[in-house]
Amino acid sequence: MSNQPVLYDVSERIATITLNRPESRNALDSATLRLLPQLLSDANKADDVDVVILTGADPAFCAGLDLRELGDSGRNLDGTGADGNPNPTGARGPFPKMDKPVIAAVNGAAVTGGLELVLNADFVIASERAKFGDTHARVGVMPGWGMSVLLPQSIGVRRAREMSFTGNFLDAIEALQWGLVNHVVPHDELIPRTRTIARDIIGNDQAAVRSLRRTYADINAEADAWDIEARDARAWREKNFDPSVVAERRSRIMERGRNQ
Repeated sequence: MSNQPVLYDVSERIATITLNRPESRNALDSATLRLLPQLLSDANKADDVDVVILTGADPAFCAGLDLRELGDSGRNLDGTGADGNPNPTGARGPFPKMDKPVIAAVNGAAVTGGLELVLNADFVIASERAKFGDTHARVGVMPGWGMSVLLPQSIGVRRAREMSFTGNFLDAIEALQWGLVNHVVPHDELIPRTRTIARDIIGNDQAAVRSLRRTYADINAEADAWDIEARDARAWREKNFDPSVVAERRSRIMERGRNQ
């Protein structure tokens, strides 16, 4: 595969965007965080694309922010909603403003910022190998991509609090039972099944699909709640964020994820 941290491919009017740092479990470093929204924007503008699939290079979907860079400098917090700088496009979360549906095809672990990528998608297809965790509290950062808004929307506030307070992981079947994902499929069928669903979308009137997407987004926007999360994330970073603490916790966090 290419050495680019994010890959882009289009076929059958489907853009597949693949996080491509498998040696780092597709953790979000500064380069990835610059390229991902650019490619999403390219797909949104492309005349030959109707649906976007977001996935990861095996074995993981995304381990969240790259803890090595986070512990060294914290630069990959920039642009995540916790840095105090509003997105110039006016978009919230990790994606630019999108008109076209985005499906998350979760091939492995989706942790913290990786879970937020999943939550910002329109819906989710999971491999049997997928698992999901919110380890913000263990890392020592606050969410800035809508975790505290989107996770309760998906699974209910009590279950969301449990996930965030404990840092415990859900496996794919638990995630299906809790309503976090739409379907769980055998690992080798993940992309074929996701593409089948994407083609079902493509077979419809695309103006209607995009209008429905905007309506769903507007109804469920909860702008005030996003503002509260961003406010608290900025305050936490200013007063409490310590890169050295992240560095100390890195190995323990990774080990916990492997054991769950």
